[in-house]
Amino acid sequence: MIHFFKLIRWKNLILIALVQYLVKYALLLPFYESYQVTTTLSTLAFTLLVIATVCIAAGGYIINDIYDIETDKVNKPDKVIINNYISEKNALNLFIILNIIGVGLGFYLSNGIGKSGYFVIFIIASALLYIYSSYLKQMLLVGNIVVSLVVSLSILLVGIFELFPVINAANREIQITFFKIILDYAIFAFMINLVRELVKDIEDTDGDHKAGMQTLPVVLGRERANKIVFALSLIPIFSVIYYVITYLFKQTEVVLYFLLFVIAPLIYATIKLFSAEHKKQYGHISMVLKLVMFTGMLSMVLYKYFVLK
Repeated sequence: MIHFFKLIRWKNLILIALVQYLVKYALLLPFYESYQVTTTLSTLAFTLLVIATVCIAAGGYIINDIYDIETDKVNKPDKVIINNYISEKNALNLFIILNIIGVGLGFYLSNGIGKSGYFVIFIIASALLYIYSSYLKQMLLVGNIVVSLVVSLSILLVGIFELFPVINAANREIQITFFKIILDYAIFAFMINLVRELVKDIEDTDGDHKAGMQTLPVVLGRERANKIVFALSLIPIFSVIYYVITYLFKQTEVVLYFLLFVIAPLIYATIKLFSAEHKKQYGHISMVLKLVMFTGMLSMVLYKYFVLK
């Protein structure tokens, strides 16, 4: 059982679920009375939405590991699960089951709120994760961008299901305003995840080269790729600084939070990236970026107390 949880990256799945719960319970529900923000899903229905998202994400991790068996033998031989602890056939069956559950729940929820077209989102997410693992990840930058878009979609999904179905003439402005806040967080997640994906590509250069993948470091070499990723890592730093100065500057507590727990770690990761040369260094940078993703999303809690007064 422990190998199954490692296979589906249970820690990442908890983070995905936590972020979705933060969007609903820290960013939307607290402002029902003060801003008349209206949400669509009941507690049970929202839980089903989270389960659907987590199942599709878990399936994505499994199919990725199935296609990465040979590269993982080089990049992380001690962490290969497929064919060591779980057979490839059983892993494929798990992938199929998880996607049936995820897409099935998506179909049920979409029809339950009278928006059957939303069902397509789950189909697209599932298909993209499969195509990413089987084909797109071998293409220069395309795979990195696609998987980062899917990550940001998991955040946008809450706004789409909670805000759009109950929009009317009276609440349109406030519903759109809160969706834009969710969109800002989704863009932040996209930027951080894209940099992290590229850092992981540099970390896994040897295995990817052996597998014939056209990742950035394989095509351009580690040194050039490192410079490009370093430049890209500056974008989220300046974006967050701009956001804080433009929208949050008068909120001292919020500014301090972003400085200490988002901007400072991002600057630290960028400095480390500038001089990184070894696999362990890139692994450390990847871990810091994952932490920044968490602290950035956790800032939603601050809106209730400081931001939207």
